[in-house]
Amino acid sequence: MRSPLLNKLSVIFGPRPPVSWLLLCFVSVLALIAVFGSSSSNSFDSVTSTPVPEIFTNYRRLKEQAAVDYFELRTILSGSSRQRELGLCGKERENYVPCYNVTANLISGFKDGEEFDRRCEVPRQGSWCLVRPPKDYKIPLRWPAGRDVIWSGNIKITKDQFLSSGGVTKRIMLLEENQIAFHPEDGLIFDGVKDYSRQIAEMLGLGSDSELFQAGVRTVLDIGCGFGSFGAHLVSLKLMTLCIAAYEATGSQVQLALERGLPAMIGNFISRQLPYPSLSFDMVHCAQCGIVWDKKEGIFLIEIDRLLKPGGYFVLTSPTSKPQGSSTSMKKRNMLTPLEQYTEKICWSLIAQQDDTFIWQKTADAHCYSSNKKNDVPLCKEGYDAPYYQALVPCITGTSSKRWIPIQNRSSSSDLSSVELEVHGKY
Repeated sequence: MRSPLLNKLSVIFGPRPPVSWLLLCFVSVLALIAVFGSSSSNSFDSVTSTPVPEIFTNYRRLKEQAAVDYFELRTILSGSSRQRELGLCGKERENYVPCYNVTANLISGFKDGEEFDRRCEVPRQGSWCLVRPPKDYKIPLRWPAGRDVIWSGNIKITKDQFLSSGGVTKRIMLLEENQIAFHPEDGLIFDGVKDYSRQIAEMLGLGSDSELFQAGVRTVLDIGCGFGSFGAHLVSLKLMTLCIAAYEATGSQVQLALERGLPAMIGNFISRQLPYPSLSFDMVHCAQCGIVWDKKEGIFLIEIDRLLKPGGYFVLTSPTSKPQGSSTSMKKRNMLTPLEQYTEKICWSLIAQQDDTFIWQKTADAHCYSSNKKNDVPLCKEGYDAPYYQALVPCITGTSSKRWIPIQNRSSSSDLSSVELEVHGKY
């Protein structure tokens, strides 16, 4: 028997439904499939389209919260109801730097420049406190504007100190009401920075200082960097320049360089090594940095040799005075003679000299130190490389290191050469 529904449809449409009705049903079914398909797809996308960065952000937030909760739990279990709050230091500790206490070092018997070394073993007096920023401290300007203009309240140079300084300082810096502007064309000894940098490049046989990078000079250590103008110029040439200077309570060279956005740190190697591994720099620069290089049997030059990469350069500019007449060459001769003696012992070559600037090049031959007949500087023991605030040692290091790669063998591009990739890896 036919069902009642089919009987009713037969009465309405007859024994056979018209073709138009069938087409209408077919189109309706397709429309329903499209609607339900899109809605299910949207609902699926809403579930699975959570962005990956948001997942990691949430995970990091939860991890940080878990660390805070764990610390609070430890505080409760230890019986202390609240964390100990640190107060602000007094004004007398405004210039405090950890491990640099000249007064305490003098009391402990250090002298002849050793009182300026970093000495954490000297007993520290006073309680823990937060060092205050300068009274009128402001956030430095963004690079590159901050390279040439800094806030005068951020550093320890007052207007009276500026006015009483020499003509070179007034030429380098322009002191305004609350800012100090550095002349980009000036800033080093007698000539402008750009002229001085170009002179060094020409002494190395290059056409201009823009070719220093292609010549293998990528990293520079600037000892006693003054106002940081030389380093600022080298940074503009894509050379990584690090300023290092001795501790100063006021008018700090390091503080000036940091305010200008330049890499800088306190360092003094009167008795201790600088805190860098062997073979770290392509060039070491000293312009009237105050170091007597032929003192202590040339041990300061041995420390520079440790820092320099094979084929690296030591640039020394020392315009102590300019006597008249023939005494000029005599004075230079007297200064250069002991340096020549020590540099020959450590296999350095004087490759250029112009006016008051001298450039030595470290040997690229590791066997030179053992085969040199004039060499009375021994090689350090195998595997010795402990540069972090250890005592200066009168021996040559780095010759057996796998990082003994002459800078002239580098690729002229910013990519590492095949030899460097074997040492440092691809990642």
